[in-house]
Amino acid sequence: MITELLDAVESSSLKQEIPYFEIGDTVDVHCRIKEGDKTRTQIFSGTVIARKGRGINEMFTVRRVANNEGVERIFPIHSPNVLDIQPIRSGKTRRAKLYYLRDRTGKSVRLPQRHSAHTRAK
Repeated sequence: MITELLDAVESSSLKQEIPYFEIGDTVDVHCRIKEGDKTRTQIFSGTVIARKGRGINEMFTVRRVANNEGVERIFPIHSPNVLDIQPIRSGKTRRAKLYYLRDRTGKSVRLPQRHSAHTRAK
């Protein structure tokens, strides 16, 4: 009863179309940044290392290495500030969470490529 009521209320805030992406995929996340009275779009590129939650609470974690420093960002999938998610490359994984990539550096961070139809690999 209560979950049915919550799902009905949440359904108005859910996005209609979410692009298909998996753990291990390299994605470009287009997010809206507000600076003062101006807004701009910033692209955060990295590997999806985790995905959790369901419904309006669903989130995913993207990790990238910038200037020899690991940067992770957590994005709510249904947030109005997340404008677009574009899968670039699909990585072959055997786990649901790729937290072990935090301890790796250099070429060992790269995942073997899996040829998949949902990415725009060249």
